Amino acid sequence: MIERMEIIISNSSGKAIYEQIEGQIRDQIVSGVLKGGDPLPSMRSLAQDLKISLITTKRAYNELEAEGFIVTVAGKGCFVATQDPALLHEANLRMAEDHLCRAVEVAERGNITKEELKEILDILYEVD
Repeated sequence: MIERMEIIISNSSGKAIYEQIEGQIRDQIVSGVLKGGDPLPSMRSLAQDLKISLITTKRAYNELEAEGFIVTVAGKGCFVATQDPALLHEANLRMAEDHLCRAVEVAERGNITKEELKEILDILYEVD
């Protein structure tokens, strides 16, 4: 059992608490931190750890299950679902697109050209 999943709740994020939990767990699954078959904390223990309502954790888990990221096994708990590599790739593409959209917004505000932004991306790829 995962002793303490890393979930950070922000009161200033503008997102509902269940959405923050759902997003962070989804990100950990998509990034490979959590793998298929990994057990998740019980809804009750996660609610206690985060000092939030059990209803909030239940809603986050229900959303994750509806999206196919987790499965619930009666009497045993919730587990990370085995992920289809194509779906994981698509989820990573969406995440990269979101980050790039924010980068374009910053670039436009700062009068950074498309070519300069591409050059930054090329350099970042070369570093890795």
